[in-house]
Amino acid sequence: MDKFKAMETFVRIVEAGSLSGAAARLGTSLAAVVRSLAALERSLGVRLLNRTTRRIALTEEGREYLERCRRILAEVEEADAALSDRRLRPSGRLAITAPVMFGRLHVAPVLTEFLVAHPEMRADLLLVDRVMDLLEEGLDLAVRIGALPDSSLVAKPVGSCRRVLCASPDFVAAHREQLRQPDGGQPLKAVHFAGLDSGHEWVFARGGPPVRIPLAEVFSTNHVDAALEACRKGLGCGRFLSYQVRDDLAAGRLLRLWPEWEPEAVPVQLVFPHSRLLSVRVRAFVDWAEPRLTARLGDGRSQAGVGSLSTPKV
Repeated sequence: MDKFKAMETFVRIVEAGSLSGAAARLGTSLAAVVRSLAALERSLGVRLLNRTTRRIALTEEGREYLERCRRILAEVEEADAALSDRRLRPSGRLAITAPVMFGRLHVAPVLTEFLVAHPEMRADLLLVDRVMDLLEEGLDLAVRIGALPDSSLVAKPVGSCRRVLCASPDFVAAHREQLRQPDGGQPLKAVHFAGLDSGHEWVFARGGPPVRIPLAEVFSTNHVDAALEACRKGLGCGRFLSYQVRDDLAAGRLLRLWPEWEPEAVPVQLVFPHSRLLSVRVRAFVDWAEPRLTARLGDGRSQAGVGSLSTPKV
């Protein structure tokens, strides 16, 4: 058995999500993929994948072995690249994930420019409002918003954003007294974006005891665009990340409330496996994206309204 080839086959099975998908990527037959995986499991004496008619799933041993295989394959690719011109001309497939709205506003344009500049590259961009396991999902890198737990991943900061409270001018006009300052005594009509926080209460603090405001949830959704539209229509207050409301704040469709009570800004980061193991194509994109995302987050567009609009005089 060619151990290196078997390791590559195993990695491709996980990335493709199926044996047939791996066969297509490797340009070989399904039977050859099945034989390679079976031989690898026999030689190791463990099961790497649990297989059903519908899906495959890594065993605990498979997860550990997958990480080691990827390291070995990446090191081999680095060695090959050192003897070729691929360092100057990155090629191959790049798989990236990012939050839906941030990805649409910022990552997609930067990635498109990268592909234009590097015609031998291709890319898959997966926009989801949840944290994905890079190893499990076969992804090269991610854009993450917020502090990261300890892990074996490298985080490269490209900027920051804030959690802001917003409401339409009509809603502010109709709830003047309640919106003068945070008050935990009366429920607040709320549009709840489930991707950001819980819908039971909002907590505000400014150097003293926190104020907990119960919510009278009028509308709840896991989609930020739907939550924003409900907020614009005056259904209630909404909490969003600053880049999500930049255009609405700048145009006056939404007003920013209680800015002095906002929590600290959270980092926006490019996250990827340890830099020593980066493939040429991933390193090329990180080097390309870092200054461009930093410029986008630092030019005021993604922070629109932060520091420029204060609580309305109600």
